[in-house]
Amino acid sequence: MRTLRGSPRLIAVAGALLIGVIVVAVTLFGGSASVTPQPGGTIGVSPGQTASPSGIALNATAATTDPGATDIALASATAGPTAVATIAPTATPRAITLPPITPKPVTPAPVATAAAPCYVLPSSNVWNRDISRLAVQSNSDAMVGAIGIGKVLHPDFDAVGDGIPYNIVTSSTPTSNVTFQYADESDPGPYPIPSNPRIESGSDRHMLLLDIGRCKLWELYDAHKVGSGWAAGSGAFFDLRSHALRPDGWTSADAAGLPILPGLVRYEEVASGSINHAIRFTAPATCGYIYPARHLTAAPCSNLPPMGLRVRLKASVDISGFGAHAQVVLTALKRYGMILADNGSPWFISGVPDSRWNDDEFHQIQNLTGTDFEVVDTSSLRNG
Repeated sequence: MRTLRGSPRLIAVAGALLIGVIVVAVTLFGGSASVTPQPGGTIGVSPGQTASPSGIALNATAATTDPGATDIALASATAGPTAVATIAPTATPRAITLPPITPKPVTPAPVATAAAPCYVLPSSNVWNRDISRLAVQSNSDAMVGAIGIGKVLHPDFDAVGDGIPYNIVTSSTPTSNVTFQYADESDPGPYPIPSNPRIESGSDRHMLLLDIGRCKLWELYDAHKVGSGWAAGSGAFFDLRSHALRPDGWTSADAAGLPILPGLVRYEEVASGSINHAIRFTAPATCGYIYPARHLTAAPCSNLPPMGLRVRLKASVDISGFGAHAQVVLTALKRYGMILADNGSPWFISGVPDSRWNDDEFHQIQNLTGTDFEVVDTSSLRNG
């Protein structure tokens, strides 16, 4: 077989031509660009584009404020930072067309929806009405005298545990059936009772159960654990978004057939500088009842105060010498007054026990006596 051979010069020329062709091809077509995805970016973005954020995460925060405050906010939504993607710089492609971008599907983050705020009864409820300008009742002197003209005003709550506590419950709190002594005037339940509930010390043993999320209140009088269940003297349920009263003639966990929680002095509201509701108080003897009370402990009479009686601190009483927290309580007694809700010691006002109370400051309140109070005519005062 014959072998083809060429001269060395021809071989050199051919090699040079081949190298030139390769250089021209590289110069004309170049290489394709590459994209490096960055954290938070979107894969498949061509140079010069801006990546879309992957979504906004919202954090729902439940507010744990004092139950029973004027406005208990249940939840709020706060948007987190929005991610901004950056794309690594690359060489500019020459005559290269990238395939169309197919966006990566994004599942929106859940959005927190704030529930309606929970108030301690509507603002137009009689517990929350300013009575500072209402007329003095014609038999005011007689009623004040029956309660105790020289008896001192006494805060029935302190830092060492005296007062009426309450329990925060939720829809997941286990419920219990309760056996009642006065079953014919009690709401049957079941009642959401924690495993170790706070109960008022002393003979009344009130148990208050507040569900802020559902704005509902359950209250028991003389509550005791019996085996695996509970027993009580009486019990009542209240929808705190409603003006509804107990049926006429019915008791509640209180002798007057009223809710207890709306009339308690609570540390958080005092610390905020304002109490915007009437305060619960007791008197040694009562007869009959007037609105908004629904129940009596003795037949109506003319010489004793009825349940539901509204009393206020006289506007002329100088409270400037009292401590700041005591002044908050006394200001409320001038503006909203107090409602007679149970038989007990004269001029005892109810509150929640709290280790933050300054008992020395509140002892100053006992410088006030029955002479500093007057009964208000509430015959025209109704809910709504």
